[in-house]
This record gives sequence, C-alpha cells and structure tokens, in this order.
Amino acid sequence: MTSRYRSTTSQGDTTSLPPRRRTVVKAAAAGAVLAGPLAAAIPARAADQAPAFLHGVASGDPLPDGILLWTRVTPTAEAIPGSGAGPDTPVEWVVARDRALTDVVAKGSVTATAASDHTVKADVRGLAPATDYFFRFSAGGTDSPVGRTRTAPASDAAVANLRFGVVSCANWEAGYFAPYRHLAARGDLDAWLHLGDYIYEYKSGEYAAGGTVVRPHAPAHEILTLADYRTRHGKYKTDPDLQALHAVAPVVAIWDDHEFADNAWSGGAVNHTEGAEGAWSARQAAAKQAYFEWMPVRPAIAGTTYRRLRFGKLADLSLLDLRSFRSQQASTGSGSVDDQERTLTGRAQLDWLKAGLAASDTTWRLVGNSVMIAPFAIGSLSAELLRPLAELLGLPKEGLAINTDQWDGYTDDRRELLAHLRSHAIRNTVFLTGDIHMAWANDVPVDAGTYPLSASAATEFVVTSMTSDNLNDYVKAPEGTISALASPVIRAANRHVHWVDTDRHGYGVLDITAERAQMDFYVLSDRADRNATSSWARSYRTRSGTQKVERTYDPV
Repeated sequence: MTSRYRSTTSQGDTTSLPPRRRTVVKAAAAGAVLAGPLAAAIPARAADQAPAFLHGVASGDPLPDGILLWTRVTPTAEAIPGSGAGPDTPVEWVVARDRALTDVVAKGSVTATAASDHTVKADVRGLAPATDYFFRFSAGGTDSPVGRTRTAPASDAAVANLRFGVVSCANWEAGYFAPYRHLAARGDLDAWLHLGDYIYEYKSGEYAAGGTVVRPHAPAHEILTLADYRTRHGKYKTDPDLQALHAVAPVVAIWDDHEFADNAWSGGAVNHTEGAEGAWSARQAAAKQAYFEWMPVRPAIAGTTYRRLRFGKLADLSLLDLRSFRSQQASTGSGSVDDQERTLTGRAQLDWLKAGLAASDTTWRLVGNSVMIAPFAIGSLSAELLRPLAELLGLPKEGLAINTDQWDGYTDDRRELLAHLRSHAIRNTVFLTGDIHMAWANDVPVDAGTYPLSASAATEFVVTSMTSDNLNDYVKAPEGTISALASPVIRAANRHVHWVDTDRHGYGVLDITAERAQMDFYVLSDRADRNATSSWARSYRTRSGTQKVERTYDPV
C-alpha cells in the first residue's frame, strides 16, 4: 500500500513544522466526512423525538476482510445511558464504497435492547483489504451520521507506509478533547490507537484540571455500578471531537486502570474500598461489560483486551491487558518488585506475547502497552520537584526510584520478556505506551545500570495525557518550566531516556515504513480551551535493526 493521502493539520492549527506530504483530493474527502459528525455532535432533534443517534458512530479493530461497526440508538426519551429503559429497537446498517452509500457492499440489521444499553455492533466481513468504506445506521426512519472506516491490508501485502494516531488519558473534567479533533482533521490515518484511560471513574471535582472542573461529567458521584459506568461512557461519547474522530477512522483500543478504578489490579484498586463500595469482582465485571458495550472493540482472549492485529507484512500489533491479571502493586521499597511469583501480565498473556513476537514475520512488531516498560529512576531530583513527581507517580514523598504500577514494579516479567527478545534475536519491537502523563522517547535496555555499554532490546514511545494533570499542573507552574528543570535530571539518571516532556498535553502520530518507525509528538495550546490549537513539538524514530531511538527534525 502506498501512502494514500496527506492533509494539513486542523483548521486554526499553529503547527511549527507541518507534515510535508499532502494529497489534496483525499484531504478534501476527509473534510467532507468530518463535517457530518461535527454538525451532528449536538443533535438538532430533541430526545423526545426518538429514535435518535445521540452518541455518534464508530468503527474499530480493522481486519483485511472486515471491520467492527458501532453505534447507540436512543429509542425513547427515557432510554438514556444506564437507565435500563426503552424498548427493543431494530437497527439497520449499510456499508458502501462511496459516501452517498450508493455502491453498497454489505448491509444487515441488529436489535438494540436495554440489556446492552441500546448499543449495537456489526462485525462486517467479506470486505476488500486496505480499502476505505462508508457506513450508516438507521432506526425508525432516523439515520445516523455517515462514518468512514478502513480495512487492514492483506496479511501478505507489501505495505509501504502505515500511519496511526496515538492517544491516552482523556479526563473529561480536566479539559476538552482537542487532540481527537486534530487527528480527525488530518485525513491520513489508517487507524488510531487508544492506550487506556478512555474514561475516568472519579466523582466530580476529585480529579480535575489542577483542582478546577473545566466541564462536569456524569454521574457526579464516583462510578461503581453497571448503570454508573454506562452513564459515564455515554457522557464521553457526546463529546463532538471524540465523535468526529470515531466517524473518520477505526480505533484500536485497550483499557488501563481508570476504565475501572485508579491503580486497578486483579483483586482490587487503590480507588476501591471493598465492602463500602461493594465487591471488587462486581465492579470489575460492570466496568468490563460497559466497556465492551460502548467501545468498538472485539472481546478478545478471556474477555479482555489482549489480542493481535496485522497490517500486511509491515507490522503486527500486540495489544495488552495489564489490569485483569496483575498482582497487587508492591509497597515501594519492600523489595517484592523482584518477586518471581508476582506478575503484571499473567502467565498466559506473557506466553502469548512471547510466542507472537517470536513467530512474527513482519518488519515491525508493535506492542500496545498501557504502562511504561522502560525503567525509570528518579535519581537526584530536588525535594521541590520530587514531591509533585512522587504524587503523580504514586511514590512516597521521601523519594524512591520506582513506580510500582509500571513494569518497574514487576521486574521478573520484564526481565523474562526482554531476555526473550534478545535470545530469539527479535528485532524492531516498539512499545507504544500511555498512562504516565508525560511524553517519552526511550530505548528499553536489558540492563539499565550498565546502559549504554549493554544492549537495548527494544524501543518505546510514550504519549502524554490528552487532558489529565501533568507535572506542572500539580506544581501550578507555567507550562514548560518544570520540564526544563526535571528533564535533564531524569535523563542523567536514566541514560536510555532520549527525551521526556513532563508538562504538556497532546498526542502522537506514529508513521511506519520498512526503514523506520517514527513518532511525531504534538502539543496543545491549552487543554481548557475548546478551540485549542495543536503544534508539532518533537519527532523521534528508530531505524530498522537498531533497537535505539534517535531524534529527527523531519516530521511526517
């Protein structure tokens, strides 16, 4: 597949170094598709003029011959998300090669019921690989917005280029979702990756923008029940920028902790009080059910989000679930981080990942990874900087060089995985990571203590938060000032870290060719501004066969 189309960044963008390659025709087509969901983001119909499609349309998990389509229908005024109300409603869907939906290639019907919160999915097969399609849902004489999606290349296809948007940590109360808008306006994405924290579980005001609620979410209380999680997902899906991105490109998503509760593990969470907030098993089950109802994601192995997608001969993508099977986070300084009985992935998932990486015959092996795998030592940060960093990372304020919620807290799993990459000579493994609310470009060393004299087994690109508090937000310092102080100290203590930005909000665009995998990092002008602009900040790449990151000044 050749590079298909290039466009400028979104309207009003202040990008300092814009993407170089453009194709006007496809960009215009992208703009036309985008106009539909943006116009429909705040429905003209009142809820009592049901049925209505108030939550947009979406697609996900692209295959060479298929795509998963999603929507929610509101059949009656009382059938709001989480209500359990509303009648069974037939929903028709159609897929076509053109936006006018005249060249139809597939159609069918599903039934929206209260049992699935009136969400519906259509797992459409029999499509052509590497092809743009348009789709629409209809119910009771009402049509949804028209969405656009794209299938994956054929498994044996020689693919010249792939491009993915990459995001994580979208806290509704902390700001607007401008990264979704900017990614939607590009018009050049094969898909977009959401690496976790698509929603947040907190009660209103508990985790906002430096303590300020930019916009209130629903419900106002901390979400605990199935109805709560459905309501919160429904609120997020009313965001016009989120609807816009879902309507123009397929998503590939995994969950992290806030889809459940802060610092979740298999048996509980920091933000869960057993008994007073019910049983963790019930809360976890409710969160998973709502997630699969509201997300265009196929339930994968054991009903989790770990699964694998392939994009021709160029790349495969192993997607991890690092919450369902993990042991409880170790107490910092306890020494139990090296306990071989403790696990982040669970035995079955780690074996699955290792086998898939060893058997891969693609040029690149991408790993969708919700928490950072590269080791991170705080080193000699001053007390003034250490306290907020410790709060952000969940560390004791006296300062210890570990975040036990990351792979740092499960060193035996990491040691086994990296040794596997080395012993099997598995090259071109790139971890794509969210969670930490900072942007990083890392080598992943086998032995951080002797690096760079010792080997790097892989590389890692970490995207910052879309809206959730960064380090400067905790300190309440101007954006960029904390990063200027902290970044040199962090890099001095972590020689495998090529770059870290502790302060800014934004997103990434991953561009892959046979020669290199490159992440372009973009930052927002202001997360609290509904019309925030986006600008290019940095680009890093790893060249095929090197297992090391280097800076490039040539964004794509």
